[in-house]
Amino acid sequence: MSCSVCLFGDSVAKGVIFDSIRQKYRVLKDCFAASIQAKEHLAVTNYSKFGCTIDKGREILERHAEELPSYDFVVFEFGGNDCDFDWHDVAEHPDQPHEAKTPLETFERSYREAVRFARANGGNPVLLTLPPIDARRYFKWISRGEDAGAILKWLGDVDRIYRWHEMYNLAVCRVAMREHALLLDISSSFLERSGYQDLLCEDGIHPNEKGHDVIFESLRQAAHSAAQLGGHKTPRLALA
Repeated sequence: MSCSVCLFGDSVAKGVIFDSIRQKYRVLKDCFAASIQAKEHLAVTNYSKFGCTIDKGREILERHAEELPSYDFVVFEFGGNDCDFDWHDVAEHPDQPHEAKTPLETFERSYREAVRFARANGGNPVLLTLPPIDARRYFKWISRGEDAGAILKWLGDVDRIYRWHEMYNLAVCRVAMREHALLLDISSSFLERSGYQDLLCEDGIHPNEKGHDVIFESLRQAAHSAAQLGGHKTPRLALA
């Protein structure tokens, strides 16, 4: 029996990677969503967009509201852009407070609203956790052409970037728990590996080809584990 999935997210879900040879971003042909469709025979409609935040994702979701009942699952992957800052402004004004693109409380509230909207319109929401970032590599990335010392002054320490990103990941987990939505953990598949940074692109935030393979295997293992519990619909739910 076929299974259909509608995916809303940012560049990670879109399959965007940074090509170090060409020095530009491009869409990976065999990203995790494409691999799921090709290898697991799921029909995946991907509405993810580069740079997308939860509020922009909500707008896209609303435009496709009438389609939601036709899919078995509506999958969300947000947070990586929401937690980001205007680093040029930070470098210019390191002594001033700065807000993320989507403040943490707003992110959590908007995410819950998106999940509720999907469910109210006949969708079955599933949330993905975030792949971890490499704070040091990302700091080098955002400091290009900027005053790195000023950015570091505002941060306090480079690893604060990782901790801040993880706060949004924890918010995703809270949203899933409070909205009783299925949560698929792809974070652990990175963190359990020694040198998980090798699964990330030069920018320190986008999973590379190997990273997308890890995400795909993580989702496939979730399906296999669910199959052990019995029931022909359970593996499909876990893989979505």
